Amino acid sequence: MADPPAAPSLPWRVGSSTVMGVVGTLTRAFMYGLNSTETHGLERFLEVLDKRKDVDERERGLITVSNHVSVIDDPLIWAPLPFRYHWNPSNSRWSLASHDICFTNKFASAFFTLGQTLPTHRLAHSPYGGPFQNTMTEAVRLLSHPPFTTPEQPLSPASTPSTSLSSPDIVDPFTSPTTHTYTYTTNGHDTFPAPSAFSTRHYSWVHVFPEGRVHQHPRKTMRYFKWGVARLILEPDVCPDIIPMWIEGNNEIMHEARQWPRFVPRVGKRCAVWFGENVGGKGEGSVFHELRERWKVLVEASRQKEGGESGIQEIGVLEDQLKYGREAVELRKECTMAVRREVLKVRRLRGLPDEDPKEGLVETWAEEGSGKREGKMGDGSWVKDT
Repeated sequence: MADPPAAPSLPWRVGSSTVMGVVGTLTRAFMYGLNSTETHGLERFLEVLDKRKDVDERERGLITVSNHVSVIDDPLIWAPLPFRYHWNPSNSRWSLASHDICFTNKFASAFFTLGQTLPTHRLAHSPYGGPFQNTMTEAVRLLSHPPFTTPEQPLSPASTPSTSLSSPDIVDPFTSPTTHTYTYTTNGHDTFPAPSAFSTRHYSWVHVFPEGRVHQHPRKTMRYFKWGVARLILEPDVCPDIIPMWIEGNNEIMHEARQWPRFVPRVGKRCAVWFGENVGGKGEGSVFHELRERWKVLVEASRQKEGGESGIQEIGVLEDQLKYGREAVELRKECTMAVRREVLKVRRLRGLPDEDPKEGLVETWAEEGSGKREGKMGDGSWVKDT
């Protein structure tokens, strides 16, 4: 099978640039023209982005991670970026969006795909959800450098999309039918373009909301973080840059208690975005470097146990021992808590008091598995699946 082209087709790139640029421009106008937005640490963050402009010079991916207070946090939190950053998809964020909300038909699927979002199944709504779904493999590969497979395990040819009108299938319509389209499926039936197949997408920027749902709390606390973020840190070929963030005010623009018309964002609100220090990258003394070294030991032990060749790993693909083994599970938990602590540090810089440590434990939120999952909760917070 022939190697994929360096980038998607020119019309596809133009379409993506248009969607990203127009949405970014409108968002910036809305947040600065109809609301009040302040930033902290923006210059430092822009320096990171500027160093990543030349794709060929990138040495690692970038992860940004934040709390989640509104259904429209993305794109609102990127309004502080100057206009020129919104029109350059190769140096813009990829995000994870709900498959059953954002990819329900061909138009929505095309829009969100061009807007650099990956279709993600929510475990509460789909049997295809969870931290080991195919979309997470794609996210890990976006944070890495191809090739991702060994010579004995080449990339599979494109899947055949369903012809159902309700299908969310969206492949590059500008690709010649005589060439391969590089795609992946999230459930065995749909088909989506695989951006990681293109060399111009290597070491990309991925943003995640590890809480997995909107959480609007009167004391501005966070829910526990889900383990998927640990995969994005542990599994790429080199440690990504990791920048924690803290956001406020978007919950007032789209509060879960808002009345009719619910679909209309409110204006005249005060919002803020704090960008923290880079806690990933080359930092060999960092907690994430140590966690990744332990992960490499587990990977090597797993491959030898399975009879695989030492030192060779298919990026983003895990054997059962690396999914469900006790040591792997505990390592992901530890990594997830470390990420949450970094976001809490930015929260502390904002001037908020330390939250109760129990807020970060899965056990504290165990009641969500039986009973109401959305709406106003007993502690005065509002929760919304996203």
